[in-house]
Amino acid sequence: MMNEPPSLITSLPDDVLLDILARVPRCNYPTLSLVSKHFRSLVVSREIYSRRFLLSCTENFLYVLVKGILRDRLYILHQKASLVHISSISDMPDCESFVGVGSRIYMFGGIFYTSSKAFSIDCRSHTVQPIPDMPIPMSCTVADVMDSKIYVFGYCSVKSMVMVVFDTRTQMWESGLIKPDIVAMSTWEVGCMVVMADKIYINDNWKSYVYVPKESKWETDEMLDSKTWDDNPCVVDDVLYYYDCFRNCLRAYDPKDKCWGVVRGLEELLPEIWSDSDTVCFGRNLALYFCKTEEEHESRTSKIWCAEISLERRQGMIWGKVEWCDQLALEIRQAVTTFSFIPQEYEVNGDGGVQYENTYVGQWELGLIKTDISLETWELVSMVVMADKIYIRSDLNSFFYTPTESK
Repeated sequence: MMNEPPSLITSLPDDVLLDILARVPRCNYPTLSLVSKHFRSLVVSREIYSRRFLLSCTENFLYVLVKGILRDRLYILHQKASLVHISSISDMPDCESFVGVGSRIYMFGGIFYTSSKAFSIDCRSHTVQPIPDMPIPMSCTVADVMDSKIYVFGYCSVKSMVMVVFDTRTQMWESGLIKPDIVAMSTWEVGCMVVMADKIYINDNWKSYVYVPKESKWETDEMLDSKTWDDNPCVVDDVLYYYDCFRNCLRAYDPKDKCWGVVRGLEELLPEIWSDSDTVCFGRNLALYFCKTEEEHESRTSKIWCAEISLERRQGMIWGKVEWCDQLALEIRQAVTTFSFIPQEYEVNGDGGVQYENTYVGQWELGLIKTDISLETWELVSMVVMADKIYIRSDLNSFFYTPTESK
């Protein structure tokens, strides 16, 4: 039997192939990589991304990290509400803060412990790569980027906080530590960090502080402190946005005018949001993630939704327009209770949700388990169970208890 002749496109010179493939939307690259090994090497090459840039065919993508019970999963948002699991990253590093710079996502700091490890994800090949260790082990970190430099702020000990700087151009850490000179910081629970107008804004649950890198000095902003903006804010065109779940509105803060405002035009969307949400900068638009809950028998199914909102200034006010709003293909199941809990037996679904198999009723054991660790300044934040140990996180540090050894 005669072999079929090669198709016309596969016989083209690489330079012509690159010019064609660079014009194809990136969401089709996984399919193109199945054509041949040669195509697979082309769609992950540096040359095709350089060509996309020259042809003005670059695209913005949202990456979604879903925190799971057994492992975390990274997804990419394609074609509005289509979430595609990045299967090549099966083991996400256990990090606290994430920053997107160019075609890479940088990850820093431990969650339940101090760590100096740092990583980056190459979004072209979807591979995890280590980068040089941080100058000092840190936990409870927040981070953001300014002028190609990533500023990472967090705890280096129970009551000591520092900021370190990573230069993404040289892929090296700058020498020295930036220590806050504001006394009140010693009791912080770090909430978030954003960059606006060449300044770094850091927020705890009580107050905001501003660092000016060009002048190496710390400042405060009383007007910014008039709102509690520590819950997943984002910055678009040097304006800070966050969803106020108490007033059910999208708030905006302009650091130049030092004033707060409310984004108009979202009256139909916002009543759909019943809980905390995430805001993310998406080019010059804003992406808003939120949950809708449906009750079924004795359980609740929380469905994650996403809305893309374009922003416009008119007559001194900021107006928002919902470009699209749809449910993401991901569900999280919870029992109907004020406190979240994990039954003894469960099964992780393919979509990352948890299907509960059974629960049972037990009795309280006699006696109290008292910690021998000083907790006088701690505010407890969360608890998880891993490998027969109980990990407890506070606003300052983390520790774990081993029930089988009572220690």
